[in-house]
Amino acid sequence: LLFIVGTLSCTLFLAVNGLYSASDDVIELTPTNFNKEVIQSESLWLVEFYAPWCGHCQRLTPEWKKAATALKGIVKVGAVDADKHQSLGGQYGVRGFPTIKIFGANKNKAEDYQGGRTSDAIVDAALSALRSLVKERLSGRSGGYSSGKQSRESGGGDKKDVIELTDDSFDKNVINSDDVWMVEFYAPWCGHCKNLEPEWAAAASEVKEQTKGKVKLAAVDATVNQMLASRYGIRGFPTIKIFQKGEDPVDYDGGRTRSDIIARALDLFSDNAPPPELLEIINEDVLKSTCDAHQLCIISVLPHILDTGASGRNSYLDVMLKMAEKYKKKMWGWLWTEAGAQSDLESSLGIGGFGYPAMAAVNARKMKFALLKGSFSEQGINEFLRELSVGRGSTAPVGGGAFPKIHSVEPWDGKDGELPVEDDIDLSDVDLDDWGKDEL
Repeated sequence: LLFIVGTLSCTLFLAVNGLYSASDDVIELTPTNFNKEVIQSESLWLVEFYAPWCGHCQRLTPEWKKAATALKGIVKVGAVDADKHQSLGGQYGVRGFPTIKIFGANKNKAEDYQGGRTSDAIVDAALSALRSLVKERLSGRSGGYSSGKQSRESGGGDKKDVIELTDDSFDKNVINSDDVWMVEFYAPWCGHCKNLEPEWAAAASEVKEQTKGKVKLAAVDATVNQMLASRYGIRGFPTIKIFQKGEDPVDYDGGRTRSDIIARALDLFSDNAPPPELLEIINEDVLKSTCDAHQLCIISVLPHILDTGASGRNSYLDVMLKMAEKYKKKMWGWLWTEAGAQSDLESSLGIGGFGYPAMAAVNARKMKFALLKGSFSEQGINEFLRELSVGRGSTAPVGGGAFPKIHSVEPWDGKDGELPVEDDIDLSDVDLDDWGKDEL
């Protein structure tokens, strides 16, 4: 019996299979085929970015399949497992699931679909977008898909987002920068460099937009800037190197198309992106919105402020922030509350009896949780989260099968706590010596 219970309890955090299969009319999209199927296609596309564990996505699945079948041969309907392919989701700014985007005449400017989640609503939106696309073509405003081959004679600043670097400007811009740099070392006479140029330029613009300038694409003419070429051992052209603050440069050895370059840049961006927000549970909305939007929400219950003071509390919050940074690619939510502030929540997670600080990882879809049994330290929490990330660790159902009532509380002001003010007692008329003798 114990073996069976243990086996069941370990399945909570295991990966869930994708929601679509080859037998559906929904076309499964990945970083490998997305550019060819969607971006280089003349068809209108509706694309759902989903996570297999997301309840809203699971409810949408039959409607999405039904819409795909109805639109077959008219509008392409696809789906991306953005939990598995996070770089592709990141490329299109996906922050929650499901996210639906319409790829029309300008494939580089996808539109967000905000309509209903029924097959009828989806089909109506698709046909409306199709009508707009055809009208644009008829009026000559859009020729539909263009191959993306950028003519060097076309002007218009094709290379406007590629930063040209020299021996004099390199260290100031790159070495001391907090941003990530992808630097191409080229020679003007090199044929491969000329082939790469439009891809590098297009990727530079897309990466600048997608990462808000946090990943930069640059170019160095190695025949002119020979000091740099010598410093980094450039022997062939083009050579692309990746520079990150505090690390030795590494060679980029990926594909030379803009989609390959963009995908790598977005991976670098996610590696260097800020950790998820650490939110205090000050009302029900904070808890539910965070836990509903993420596969797991990590909830810490910290000691009362009178027990730790501000410095003690901040040291616990710092540990959580470090762990949020370490596991940020998991896209988990991070929450905390003070001991006693949400006593019903503590009871439902079996926390109160273990003392404080305490930590629970909650799967809100299954209403199950796992408790930190080790120390509330970087090492203890890391071991706890590492076990969860590979699908191990014992779990239990949330008490009552749902989140309990959450009380609205004032957010912590960052200060030490104050004892409640008591009324002064006037003892001037009391003979304490006599009082003591009477008592004895």
